[in-house]
Amino acid sequence: MQEQQNSIVGIDVGSTKVVVVVGQIQEGMVQIIGVGNAPNSGLRRGSVVDIEETVSSISQAIEDAERSSGVPIESCFASIGGGQIMSVESKGVVAVSRADGEINETDIERVLEAARSVALPQNFEILHNVPKFFAVDGQTGIKDPTGMSGIRLEVAVHVVGISTLALKNLSKALNQSGLEIEGIVFSPLAASKAFLNKKQKEMGVALIDLGASSTSMVVYEEGSLVHSKVIPIGSNHITNDIAIGLKISLEAAERIKLNLINVNSDEVKESEKIDLSKYDKNEKEKPNRRYVCEIAEARLNEIFSMVKQELSDIERDEMLPAGAILVGGGSKLEGLQIMAKKSLGLPVQEGKPVYEVSGIVDKLDDPEYATAVGLMLWGLDESKSIVSNKSKISFGMDSMGGAIDKVKNIFKNFLP
Repeated sequence: MQEQQNSIVGIDVGSTKVVVVVGQIQEGMVQIIGVGNAPNSGLRRGSVVDIEETVSSISQAIEDAERSSGVPIESCFASIGGGQIMSVESKGVVAVSRADGEINETDIERVLEAARSVALPQNFEILHNVPKFFAVDGQTGIKDPTGMSGIRLEVAVHVVGISTLALKNLSKALNQSGLEIEGIVFSPLAASKAFLNKKQKEMGVALIDLGASSTSMVVYEEGSLVHSKVIPIGSNHITNDIAIGLKISLEAAERIKLNLINVNSDEVKESEKIDLSKYDKNEKEKPNRRYVCEIAEARLNEIFSMVKQELSDIERDEMLPAGAILVGGGSKLEGLQIMAKKSLGLPVQEGKPVYEVSGIVDKLDDPEYATAVGLMLWGLDESKSIVSNKSKISFGMDSMGGAIDKVKNIFKNFLP
């Protein structure tokens, strides 16, 4: 194997699989040099419930990525999500320390620390403490107050909290897989690094991550994170609904979901049938395909109605000019963009990397890889936002944008 030189590893530990993406900085360039993946059944609703199974899946995915990249994997940025995530708004206020009133990095750290004094439920802790804007002597809307003069410095932050138990169990699984944890990141925040650009974040955009056991979302406006939420329904619920509706196995239902579902059911002819024997040799029925599509459509309508309610709660319902970007394994269902557009009253697109891509393997352009790729990109940002397990604070969650802009031909020379 090659020596590990500036390797950056993103590991998306999901409810159905573990995905690993390995990047490396070479002569000022970033290259994706390896990927790995493995099935996982050690999580439920985004939380580790079987450490041994999760460790096995992580180890298998790491071995796959090490073979692909030729680089030993010793540390990583990892994702976390699911129902153990919550978010609240907070504010911090401090007096500027210097006698001449000039604001420096120490003042910013102090005011962000003050904003951490927020009441979270018992056994929860802060995962991210993301600045929305600063205010100097009452002047609001300031992105970076460094070098400005004033007496009173304030900050409004979006706090993402995590169950201490969920964080500890994921950390334990990663450590037992032989990994040092460089950071743990809320899944859709990581995906936004790879699939949202600066203009979208300025105009107003929602990134919706349709995972297996849950649907996560983040909303940006004027370049800042303004909202985050986890909805406890995901694409596995569609599989369960199909299995119950047709009285077939989950395995057959999953294959039907992936191959035959169009969630814009009006496009499906009434006469079309599904030969269940092709998916389970013990089944003889031939149900109406449109009926099966309507089962999936009903569940997705429920998900998007909950997303719409979240947008309404923050007064952004049908008010995001850049619309919604769909990522995650569930985002690939046929007809989903049309259906989501109707449900949300917004422009809707499937997530695509927002930077120049050259020499890339097709699957890394897949929204299913959004979180793992975003985690790798997150690792480029040396001034990353707070990572709970390291208790660090630094300014500007999106400061990595400048670094990405300088990277040309990202993903060049991927080794299969």
